[in-house]
Amino acid sequence: MLVVDDDHLFARFACTVLENAGYRTLSASSGEEGLSLARAHLPDIALIDIQLPGLNGYELCRALRDERGRAVGIVFVSGSRTETYDVSGGLLVGADDFIVKPCDPSELLARVGALRRRLGGQNGNDGMPRRSLTAREVEVLWLLADGLNQKEIAARLSISSKTVAIHIEHILGKLEVHSRAQAVAAAYRENLLR
Repeated sequence: MLVVDDDHLFARFACTVLENAGYRTLSASSGEEGLSLARAHLPDIALIDIQLPGLNGYELCRALRDERGRAVGIVFVSGSRTETYDVSGGLLVGADDFIVKPCDPSELLARVGALRRRLGGQNGNDGMPRRSLTAREVEVLWLLADGLNQKEIAARLSISSKTVAIHIEHILGKLEVHSRAQAVAAAYRENLLR
């Protein structure tokens, strides 16, 4: 989950609410930083303020749609651009939803949950970008789940330890986690290992 907003109080609020509900979040305060994080981590949903320094929210939305299509859910958030034409304009640019700031935590979670369910039809059961894992990455993930270390995985798959490290790095990025243990937990939680 990516939150792109130069309003640090709202960004902190959104990240806290989402993390308390079990989502992993990334935060950016400019459009350029948001685009960079989106390219590196492939979030399933991006909450984007319309008024951002540099690359504005509309431009960021278009860039994400051009690069990822419908694989990413986009929600515009704004406290100042809240007229009917702002909302309809945001949806016409490519957003899936629009939230007026400030918002209630339950509304934020309900809208994010609804969007993840809608995305689930395209990306899997829950909107996670599971199709982005290669067959080899799934093999490595299985072996991590079996408790093998990097050297043991390399021997089992007849590849170098460095190649295993690269696969693990890609898995962590795609699952948006920071450790091997979190990757295994996410894999089971998201039914990636069947």
